[in-house]
Amino acid sequence: MKIGMPPSVVSKYYLYQAMRTFGFFWPVFTLFLLARDLSFTQIALLNSISAGFVVVGEIPTGYIADRIGRRNSMIVSSVLYASSILGFAVAQSFAGFVILWIVWAFAQTFRSGAGAAWLYETLEDRLDESEYTRVRGRGGSVNKWLSAVMMLSAGPLYGVDQRLPFVAAGVLNAAAVVILFTMPKTSAFDGENPSEETFSVVDALPLIREQLSQPPLRSFVVYAAVFFGVLRAADEFIQPVAVNVAGVPVSAIGTLYAGFTAVSAVASYFAGDIEDMLTTRWALVGLTTFTAVALVVPAFLPVLALPMFFIMKSMNTVVHPIVSGYINDHAESLGRASLLSAASLVYALFRFVLQPVGGVVADRLSPLWGFAALGGLFIIVAVVINATEAPAAETTSTADQVFT
Repeated sequence: MKIGMPPSVVSKYYLYQAMRTFGFFWPVFTLFLLARDLSFTQIALLNSISAGFVVVGEIPTGYIADRIGRRNSMIVSSVLYASSILGFAVAQSFAGFVILWIVWAFAQTFRSGAGAAWLYETLEDRLDESEYTRVRGRGGSVNKWLSAVMMLSAGPLYGVDQRLPFVAAGVLNAAAVVILFTMPKTSAFDGENPSEETFSVVDALPLIREQLSQPPLRSFVVYAAVFFGVLRAADEFIQPVAVNVAGVPVSAIGTLYAGFTAVSAVASYFAGDIEDMLTTRWALVGLTTFTAVALVVPAFLPVLALPMFFIMKSMNTVVHPIVSGYINDHAESLGRASLLSAASLVYALFRFVLQPVGGVVADRLSPLWGFAALGGLFIIVAVVINATEAPAAETTSTADQVFT
């Protein structure tokens, strides 16, 4: 029987989750970019450029995480995030934002596989890896609650000086580096024992190809990638719709986002319970389909735009730990970060395609129709995937509940 995780390790993980928040600037980010004379198409292009560099960087940075250690990779990520956020405060041109989006992309790649692998292996060493969805979901809840508090100040800070939200967020993300240095390395691979089992990039690529090109991960990763890509593209339209359609004042946009985040925090906290109740397959299919339908409805009933935002945000926070946990369950310890990074690469490929679709529709018709186009596209893809190779077709057993 495995030993319970020391409370100090859990506390440090939750504190790290609290520090890596974008709450100070996220509610005004699109408004900030529009104020810098960027169009919806340009904003979508920035996200596509970022997604492209994620595609380029995921495998190498996942491999690096398997070589230098999960925790060290997370430290590099936090440094890059803090640098890019502080850079937003001074950037003035589209070219400048392109550079910062590239830095942001590599920050994401250094964390995407390493963060999930670190948590899974720490639980494997000290508690029970079957608790991954529950622990990560509750860590996400901590992040969301603190983000909600910070979002309340986004509008007022933006009103005083448009740069202030980015300075505050940059300093907070830099503080995450300090927390990471106090967190343990994982025994599975700490990046400092090359005399033990070696793992080269030559080993990584066939492993990734084998695991992602056949069941059970093949359809699962594609299905999740389309869903995450749709939500990331749709996220760009929330602020203009909230202000121009729902009539939310700019000064109150942070309060609205705080509401989104509070609901998401509650949803994230119960991610493990939702998976236990529905099984992985039906949690994935049911929650994603419900979200896609919600994206379409406001094009015909604009009054439902605000409720749709709450659904979109909360379902995203529930599905993420469920997807990550399923991939971890089907990954080998050696090369785990590489496989998780490869999954993130697939997500980025779909973001690369979907971002311009939403931006063009929003510019030519309206942001509401941008939501509808993305939601409708997901429904079509979901039907095709479920008809050909249903994702997570095997049911998952209910994990023993250790955390209460």
